[in-house]
Amino acid sequence: MALDIGCYYFPNYHTGDPRNENVHGPGWNEWELVKSATPRFPGHHQPNLPLRGFLDERLPEVMTENINLASSHGINTFIFDWYYYNDGPFLNRALEEGFFGADNAGKLKFCTMWANHDWVDIHPCTRFGGRTLLYPGKVTRETFEKIARIHVENYFSRPDYYTIDGKPYFSFYELNKLLASFGSAAETKRALEDFRSACKSAGLPGLHLNCVVWTKAILPGESKPRNLPELLAELGFDSITSYVWKHHVGFSKNETPFDEILAGYLQYWDSVLKEYQIEYFPNVSMGWDSSPRTVQTEIWGPEWDLGYPFTRIITGNTPERFENAMRIVAEKLMKLPQKHKIMNINSWNEWTEGSYLEPDLRYGFGYLDAVKKVAESVGRG
Repeated sequence: MALDIGCYYFPNYHTGDPRNENVHGPGWNEWELVKSATPRFPGHHQPNLPLRGFLDERLPEVMTENINLASSHGINTFIFDWYYYNDGPFLNRALEEGFFGADNAGKLKFCTMWANHDWVDIHPCTRFGGRTLLYPGKVTRETFEKIARIHVENYFSRPDYYTIDGKPYFSFYELNKLLASFGSAAETKRALEDFRSACKSAGLPGLHLNCVVWTKAILPGESKPRNLPELLAELGFDSITSYVWKHHVGFSKNETPFDEILAGYLQYWDSVLKEYQIEYFPNVSMGWDSSPRTVQTEIWGPEWDLGYPFTRIITGNTPERFENAMRIVAEKLMKLPQKHKIMNINSWNEWTEGSYLEPDLRYGFGYLDAVKKVAESVGRG
């Protein structure tokens, strides 16, 4: 089977989002944190700046360029981090205005990962200040039904929505928040079954339900449920995946080498293959450095590891090492007996977490070129 390469897309790089403007002021988006980033300790490489400038992703012409770049470098799907809370949507303009309005949207598939985590005010964050909860990830059954309806009526019907065996792919970021929303595994299963039924009633062959899993929490409020293999089987999930390597590997040093994190991730993957009965879609992370989300005047070094976003970082993540990691993961995946050869990358544009493929001033198109080389050499089936 052909290799599919998806790439997570974090849609907080556009103007005019009502929630952002209410908290941060008119015109604010996450580029402001990128612009403000500074080196925090000797040898720290900041800021990481975009080669193409601070583009507004809600503009169709900007997304047209993104689609051309991604599709010409071996990526076939944007997995949009998708936000919806009890009081409505958040960060939806990149998808619904930019991507949907692009002249070439048919060149690239899209799908959604419902980022159902708490949204906490960490843009930027102080060392010891409170992390104010702005939008809770726990939702009502009514809100979940709205989410399902939006997808069935507005997204899944599009020819460019990504499917597996003809079934639309829908992913959940945080399982614990999903369970908390319905109060029990039984009620959660019932809600998921209703989502599947709505898809079939709309003439779709079904729904491919995916869950992001982790062993180490990152964001404030994140937690890991116990007995994950049994729970996911009980809930009827079709597959699992990862969002970022930091969810699975501890950082042994203040500046942890990229290859060390890769080795830890490969060990984690081996454990997943032993523990889970459903398919796992592996992940390659370009890097990790969340310091742009910290208040830059704070005295801080990664040795203090004060919790997100004051965390240790990955170093040595050159395009060459990233290409090597891509190749190792892709070749291992293609040798496995699992039916679907799907991998994902973190990320297209997690600039403030130090994990992005977009061209930068340091390495140019190096990371995208790495993806292209691996996609071409491993093959598409």
